[in-house]
Amino acid sequence: MRAMSALTSQTARLHALAVGVGLLALSLVHFARYWGSPPIPLLYGAAALVGFPVVGWVLHRGGYRGDALLLPVTAAIVGLGLAQIYRLQPSLMLRQATWVCLGFALLLGTLQLARDPSRLARYRYLSAAAALSLLGAALVFGVERGGARQWIDLGFVSFQPSEAVKVLLVVFLAAYLSEHGKWITEGRSRPLELRALGPVVVMLALSLLLLVVQRDLGGALLYFAIVLLMVYAATGRGDYVLVGAAAFVVGAAVCYLAFAHVRVRIDAWVDPWRDLPGAGYQIAQALFALGSGGLVGTGLGLGHPDLIPAVHTDLIFAAVAEELGFAGAVGVILLYALLLARAFGIALRAQPNVSRLLATGAACVLAVQTLLILGGATRLLPLTGITLPFMSYGGSSIVSNFVLLGLLHAVSHEAASPIRRSERQDGRPHP
Repeated sequence: MRAMSALTSQTARLHALAVGVGLLALSLVHFARYWGSPPIPLLYGAAALVGFPVVGWVLHRGGYRGDALLLPVTAAIVGLGLAQIYRLQPSLMLRQATWVCLGFALLLGTLQLARDPSRLARYRYLSAAAALSLLGAALVFGVERGGARQWIDLGFVSFQPSEAVKVLLVVFLAAYLSEHGKWITEGRSRPLELRALGPVVVMLALSLLLLVVQRDLGGALLYFAIVLLMVYAATGRGDYVLVGAAAFVVGAAVCYLAFAHVRVRIDAWVDPWRDLPGAGYQIAQALFALGSGGLVGTGLGLGHPDLIPAVHTDLIFAAVAEELGFAGAVGVILLYALLLARAFGIALRAQPNVSRLLATGAACVLAVQTLLILGGATRLLPLTGITLPFMSYGGSSIVSNFVLLGLLHAVSHEAASPIRRSERQDGRPHP
């Protein structure tokens, strides 16, 4: 009991620190740019941040035994993101705060639904069908933004089906591979091996086809990486990864030749200075922002990240690096490193079944998204239009990432349960 009480006290201090960082960042932006105006966005942002310790308290009261660090680390990332969105687009910060609050409800709902992660395995084919249906709906009813037909506009709200699909894809792959992964791993019979891998290949092929038709190539890259990483995690077969990587290179070359906007984006990545006023303008401005930040930055609200097109969605990391400098950029990277370390740690501690693959899939989604957007902002990789998890503006991204966070909490709670520990020790179900 004393250990539990000490852990609760330590978690409360972590929450207070994370929320304090976010509130300080919001306050500095308000004083630097909006002093004298009504602090309504500031209050909205503060209310969203206070939700993190409230959710932590609800988890504690509900008997949660899992990882206590996931939520405070996420709170710090969300707080910095809200501060930057407030600085760049105050009206959008109100929406972002609303999406964060909705994310809390979805996190708790996901935790309750997946408290026994093996139950999700029953809905593997339903998840696959729902994922394909959402992508098909975007193709038929979607509207085009930024060269990609990936949005469904309902008038009062618009959303990206591809963000929900990544969660459904993780559920399908975790459930299917936990059941059929042994046939792929053993490799005793090539026909049986290919038959076991068939539904995964079909699901991936149909998803990629729909995404390519929609010209959402960033989403296609994300899905491809998720499938390869989860197949490797389930089977340990490096040959599949090599074959998949080769197929990706071929597919990327075909897309480069077939789609003009892909050529523009790749050419701008290779040499942004060749067409500085045009295609290279966004990445060039991001590089200028990174360079002008110096060691400690210009100060929150005192830089010029608003010169970067779509900075609040595609390149919010460049805005952080300009106004918080190298120190702030490294701090953000360390926060993501800590978040991903905890996520993969949960996967390693989970039972070697659907639970481990669920946590692995959720961690891989967050890791690939983080790598792609950080690489794009620093010109290590081409820009893909994918959001930085929990920081960039985007309701669809925020709520889907909170669902992934709920899956990680569910698996972590299961792994820490005394009943589950006894099952792992004696190999028998607990009576």
